[in-house]
This record gives sequence, structure tokens and C-alpha cells, in this order.
Amino acid sequence: MPTPWSIFDIAGKEKEIVKLEEQSVRPDLWQDQFQAQDVMRRLAEKSRTVQQWRGLEKKLVEVAELVAITEEGDSLQQELEKEVRDLASRLDELESALAFSGEYDERDAILAIHAGAGGTESQDWAEMLMRMYLRWAERRGFEAEVLDTSPGDEAGIKSTVISVSGDHAFGYLKSEHGVHRLVRLSPFDSDHARHTSFALVEVMPQAEENIDIKISPEDIRVDTFRSSGPGGQHMQKTSSAVRITHLSSGLVVSCQSERSQHMNKDFAMKILRARLLEREREKREQERARLKGKRVEAGWGNQIRSYVLHPYRMVKDHRTGYETGNTEAVLDGELDGFIDAYLRAMMGKDND
Repeated sequence: MPTPWSIFDIAGKEKEIVKLEEQSVRPDLWQDQFQAQDVMRRLAEKSRTVQQWRGLEKKLVEVAELVAITEEGDSLQQELEKEVRDLASRLDELESALAFSGEYDERDAILAIHAGAGGTESQDWAEMLMRMYLRWAERRGFEAEVLDTSPGDEAGIKSTVISVSGDHAFGYLKSEHGVHRLVRLSPFDSDHARHTSFALVEVMPQAEENIDIKISPEDIRVDTFRSSGPGGQHMQKTSSAVRITHLSSGLVVSCQSERSQHMNKDFAMKILRARLLEREREKREQERARLKGKRVEAGWGNQIRSYVLHPYRMVKDHRTGYETGNTEAVLDGELDGFIDAYLRAMMGKDND
């Protein structure tokens, strides 16, 4: 069994904790309440993680001492075997948690789905993906809220934006970022021909207001308009929909799913902050990749996963090779196998 210090730098993390503790006692820290809250949050999280690993380290020492005094056939043998199994299981859990080492992995997530070219086919596929992620969030006990949806012309959706809240929501969902491909017999084709559809899934960490992204009123232009989607006469007759343009970056976000203009503006600002944070995160990732000599994939690049419903049934992730023939379960939200395979693969790359 590997020792915990062979896969987790406890001493390094403890040094980070010391630095954060030094920051936490600075007299001027609470002059900036948002910065102080961020420091205290990171201190609590790192302290909790180190305590878990130190506890495992202590338990391993105890088991090693027990092994030294236990002889074959001894009455302690069964107890020892159980302790080893429990330790192996706990070590596996903590090792999996190391996948959440990214700067924003502990954050809630903003997930956006965009139908690709192909009209109704791709729009229906985008709606299938929306249902899949809502079901996945429900299975995990996460809170998912649809912030905005643009309905399709005949069926499905053109796009949607979903807020997912839960422990390490972004850390889990970052594996879903990319192009998803569907192959099936079309329910919209009178000849029932086989069609291939594409949809883009974007995953962004939720930004913390006034910590990650600061947006001044003069940085944005806010326009209101009447909702074009379903929602009853109230939404159609009042200018409740909101469009926000970030002037310096040119980013434009809109929200029209709520009856209240105020709520639509709040949701649009949440989406804008997430997109600005993701843009900064991508810039840093590209710079790190450039220094390492790695190629950075374009957003639309090759598909990350294929969902084949005809002539056979299989869902396959092209990055990890993980696959399953239980397509119904996957489309009903059983994604943990794909997510776990991706996280473990990324851990291996980080250690190269």
C-alpha cells in the first residue's frame, strides 16, 4: 500500500496553511471584507484536507505496528485485514479527491449548452443534454437552476445556461467541457434516416463577486426587451428580458427566463462574471501550456464524447477511452464513470 506522502505533499500544503494563517492575522485584512472571506475560506479548506491526510498517515503507522506483532493465525489477523481494507478504501477516496486541485474546483459551476449546425436535430440533442445534466445534478444532490433558455424553432432548444451548486460542482463538471456528438435514427425525418448531431457544452466556475471579477456600472451597457420565449402574457407585454454588454471585452449575455427584470439582470450578471473569469482562466492555461510546449485545443475542436444509438448502442469518451453500452442510463444522468475516468487521466498527465 502506498504511503500517503508518496502521492500527497503534506509538508507543502502545511507551508501554504502557514502563509494563509499569517495573512489571516494581519490587522488590515478585514479592511477588504471580500478578500478576507476568500483567505479564510481557503485556509479552512486546506486545513481540512491536511487533517484528513495526517489522520490517514497516523492510521497507517498504527496498522504497521499491528502487522509487526501479529503472527499467522493470531486472533488479530481478521481485525488487521479489515483495517487494511478500510485504509485502502479511504486512501482511494482521498486520492480521487486530489483530482480537485484546480484553482476553482471547489466552486459552483455555470454550464452552457449550444446546439450545433443541423437545425431541429441538433436543437433536440441540446435539450437531451440539458435533461442529462439536470438528472446528474439531481442524482448527486446538487442544486441545478436553469438561468436562461432559448427554445428551438420546431423542437428542442438553441441554447441554455444552468447554474449547478454543490460541493466541487465545477471540479466534476469541467470534464464535460467540449463537443458532444449524437448518432441516431432521426425522429424528425420521415425516412428515419441516420443523422449525426453536435452540441457544445461549456463549463465555467462561478465567479465570486468583488473577489474574482469586479465590474463597475460604467463597464457595461444594459438593454431591456420583451421576452420572445414562452412564459405567458406578462413576459410578452413587459420588457422583462435583459441583455448586458461588457464594453471592454465585447461579451454579450442575456436572460429572459424570469418574469422579473431585476432577477433577469442578476442572472445575466452571474453569467457575465463567470464568462469573464473563464476567459482569464483560459488565458492562464494557454500561457502555462505554451511554456510547457503543449498544444491548446480550440473550443469547438474534435468531439470529446460520442453517443451512438444506431446501428449499435454505445457512449464513448474519446479522451480516456471509457465507454459503456448502457446509453439509456447515461442519458438519464449516470455520468460518474466518465467523470471519474477523466479526473484520473488528468491526474496522470499532471504527474508526468
